[in-house]
Amino acid sequence: MSLDRPHHDDASLPPVHFARHPSTYSHWRLSFSDGVATLEMAVQEEGGLRPGYVLHLNSYDLGVDIELADAIARVRFEHPEVRVLVLTSATPRIFCAGANIYMLGLSSHPWKVNFCKYTNETRAALEDLSTGSGVRTIAAVNGSAAGGGYELALACDDIVLVDDGSSAVSLPEVPLLGVLPGTGGLTRLVDKRKVRRDLADVFCTKAEGVRARDAVKYRLVDASFPRSKWDSGIGDRVAKSLADRGGAGSAGGIVLGPIAAETDGTRYTYRFVTMAVDARRRLAEVEVRGPERDAPASHEALLDEGDATWSLRAFRELDDALLELRTNHPDVGLLAVRTRGGIEAVLAHDDALAKIEVDGSWLAREIRLLQGRVLRRLDNLSRSVFAIIDEGSCFAGSLFELALSADRSYMLDVRGVALQPTRHSGGRWPGLNGEPRLASRFFAEPSRAEEASRASAPIATAEAVSMGLVTFGPDDIDWDDELRIAIEERVSLSPDALTGMEQNLRSVGAETCDTKIYGRLSAWQNWIFQRPNAVGERGALTLYGRPERPVFDTRRTA
Repeated sequence: MSLDRPHHDDASLPPVHFARHPSTYSHWRLSFSDGVATLEMAVQEEGGLRPGYVLHLNSYDLGVDIELADAIARVRFEHPEVRVLVLTSATPRIFCAGANIYMLGLSSHPWKVNFCKYTNETRAALEDLSTGSGVRTIAAVNGSAAGGGYELALACDDIVLVDDGSSAVSLPEVPLLGVLPGTGGLTRLVDKRKVRRDLADVFCTKAEGVRARDAVKYRLVDASFPRSKWDSGIGDRVAKSLADRGGAGSAGGIVLGPIAAETDGTRYTYRFVTMAVDARRRLAEVEVRGPERDAPASHEALLDEGDATWSLRAFRELDDALLELRTNHPDVGLLAVRTRGGIEAVLAHDDALAKIEVDGSWLAREIRLLQGRVLRRLDNLSRSVFAIIDEGSCFAGSLFELALSADRSYMLDVRGVALQPTRHSGGRWPGLNGEPRLASRFFAEPSRAEEASRASAPIATAEAVSMGLVTFGPDDIDWDDELRIAIEERVSLSPDALTGMEQNLRSVGAETCDTKIYGRLSAWQNWIFQRPNAVGERGALTLYGRPERPVFDTRRTA
């Protein structure tokens, strides 16, 4: 089988949906006790999302990671008492074998790259659980962790490896598959864990990996315990982490209800979000509607509204729509984002949420963090994004971030059309580079970002153009033609060139772990996944599991 002629035809397989609930999990066991959540990986071998492969040795596919993402969200919103999360395996002597190689071998190129992107975003959500929500995460690696399995551990604060003489951690992609660790492993190794470069080089070319003693020495793990002391060692570490965080937090979370849209496969209708896909034009149009009710005034009122509150529900729906677009509509080249509603209503909800959070609301904090993750998913979308600001728009506050995330913005120059940044635009929802999107927009002129964030009233089109808040401001005579031409021109360009261009332009300034990971995924991994040394007839990924040895084109390129 050649991966240049993949067995899986994405268009002929059922679409993938992302709604999950713990009662439907096939691959994870989630339990809670006295402020500690335990997440056990127990992958069902025959439970692959697509046909043709078996998930041996806790190897995973997209379906496993969709459940993991849901479990992390449940911890955040349904169990605010949790202060420590232990991630471990229910399979004896195996922590996780990483992404299933045969799944990758059967997958199309777009599927592989989008799979890697989603798994990275899920790992980032696990890291955000620590940095944003204050939940200490411990990877209790009770067996071998290879490739994506070790990358899963790398997303945790602490990594503890069992010292049994055989269990090891490894990143074997380079020597075995001719590709790179697809879930940010190289970057997290040297940037996050600060492993010395030369030792990282040895580790990443050593297919069999490193066992406990040297893994601790190299900083690949934080500690190790023999099997005879494993349970007590992990228990002591959990108890110390829990004590450091003051014990269990407040009880009384909210229930995350289902988000799935009503859809015919081209139109997705949620309560606050609608997405329409036009395959012929290679265009998707998303509309986000503003609040319908007054903003909750207190933590108790926010709890009463639960997952129906606009600030949470609208962004969960937008997240689901973005995932549907990315996974099920690969030929769409451009996403046009619109909003509908009242600017005052959006700002009232933003201000209320900020005040409630200052007053100590964990739920307000978690909603803000979720909004930030969804906006970063949009920042990272491998589609061109245009913001369309016209009559009835409410690009203000949190929804103004959608316009800042866009590659271009078009604002209709007629009476009544306006937008409004606020003080929250100064850093409430940071981008992948860790900076406010407004500051990134005016990277060379920070005073202009400060001026915009002090806006006390809606800004009309002419002023918005003058302030640099939008790209173009056509009048009603030119509006339809200018939009049509811009969309047609954009989708006519090379998708590969656009992906590279957009990834380079979207995050300015100093690099962060996230910008490095996603930039390298879009460029290096995207390129390597198509090279014959990996996926040719005699490439390493193609021949994995067979007796033949791969044959490499030995010429170094670039």
